[in-house]
Amino acid sequence: MPTITPLQVKLGRTAVGLGVRELAEQAGVAPSTVQRFESGKGDMHSKTLDRVQKVLEVGGVIFIPADDVGGPGVRLAK
Repeated sequence: MPTITPLQVKLGRTAVGLGVRELAEQAGVAPSTVQRFESGKGDMHSKTLDRVQKVLEVGGVIFIPADDVGGPGVRLAK
């Protein structure tokens, strides 16, 4: 699983209508962990980030990696 960025987490969370607390609860992490990561003030362990990513993907978020055309992003599944 490629590493996702703090901005992708925030955009994905917002796109599926989850608050920080809801995402944290569903991923089994502290809300402060999500807040710190999204604000760029801290990293997440890879296993923790994998859980956050899984919750967002189950909710319909597709993470788009950076390429030669643009930076990383998100979109919603149909």
